[in-house]
Amino acid sequence: MSRGYFNSPHLLGFDQIERVLDRVAKTAGDGYPPYNIEQIGDDQLRITLAVAGFGKGELDVTVEDSQLVITGEQSDEGERTFIHRGIAARKFRRAFVLADGIEIAGASLANGLLNIDLARPKPQVSVKRIEIDAGDEGAVEDEPKATRIKLASGQGE
Repeated sequence: MSRGYFNSPHLLGFDQIERVLDRVAKTAGDGYPPYNIEQIGDDQLRITLAVAGFGKGELDVTVEDSQLVITGEQSDEGERTFIHRGIAARKFRRAFVLADGIEIAGASLANGLLNIDLARPKPQVSVKRIEIDAGDEGAVEDEPKATRIKLASGQGE
């Protein structure tokens, strides 16, 4: 893709976001199976996929490199003669890119719908105080002094 959006010197460390956008673009093309994403709580989401005809043993839910990946493959029940075949028995792979800190809370299958619950645990708030060492204001130093970092809670350095 390499659009160069993140090549600015003011956007340091955002190359991972560009890779995530590449992954999203690659997985957005296929519309099967259809899905919903709903907010079910302040820090909870639910992804629901319509997987009619798939049994629990024919579905797989994994997390690979910050991606939620759902795959399905129906087993062929041998030779069957169809007069009309309107229900496709095809395999699929659907991926969702997960933000940092998102965890999978669980998955369930009922009435042809696969529900995957996601949660974002509340982060621990940590405050760090950075002390500024002024040194000798009039002197020019050959080597910069190391910056000392102290935790605001008064814990050691």
